[in-house]
Amino acid sequence: MSPLPLPSPKRILIVEGQNDKHVVLQFRSRNPAVPDFDIMDKGGIDPLLESISREVKAPERQVIGILVDADDGSGARWDSIVNRISQTGIEFPDHPNPDGTIVDTQDMPRVGVWLMPDNESSGELENFIEQMIPKEDAVWPLSRNYIEGIPVTYRKFTEGNELKATIYAWLATREDPRQMGLAIKTRDLEIDGDLCKRFAGWLTNLFGNDME
Repeated sequence: MSPLPLPSPKRILIVEGQNDKHVVLQFRSRNPAVPDFDIMDKGGIDPLLESISREVKAPERQVIGILVDADDGSGARWDSIVNRISQTGIEFPDHPNPDGTIVDTQDMPRVGVWLMPDNESSGELENFIEQMIPKEDAVWPLSRNYIEGIPVTYRKFTEGNELKATIYAWLATREDPRQMGLAIKTRDLEIDGDLCKRFAGWLTNLFGNDME
């Protein structure tokens, strides 16, 4: 006899990859006001987009959050998400809310979308992390100079990934070199900036306990 399928989480955040998942987990652990929710790593943007309609319609689903990179900021990423959400009958705005978009529709799950880094700019998770580096940190400009000083012919990272390389160069200088999520846990990264407050507010409003 086949095992019974596990019940779908009532409140879930779907993300592109493991880095996103670990960052959100550690960010939430340092923000006790943010409610609990499940996080699902979809293993890339294409699988995430393909799963949106299915996840919205999952049995017992109350809330679904969608966290993705804005990338080039052209609006194409937003349009891709809205097109898939619209397949469920939920109407979404033409443009993202700078504080994170949340839509409540009668008899449907609450749906929220956050485009990294700030719902307005081009970029990705690393641009969000950059805003968490302490302003007085003396190593950050040195890390940037190090990456910028590597001749293009010696670079193994692709064009456009300079910031990501700089972030990891900075992380390598920590007491115990670590990933981005752990740097939040160990307080090497700060969470009291305006962008972090906006993100925490979006998570709180999206997964708030008024759904029961």
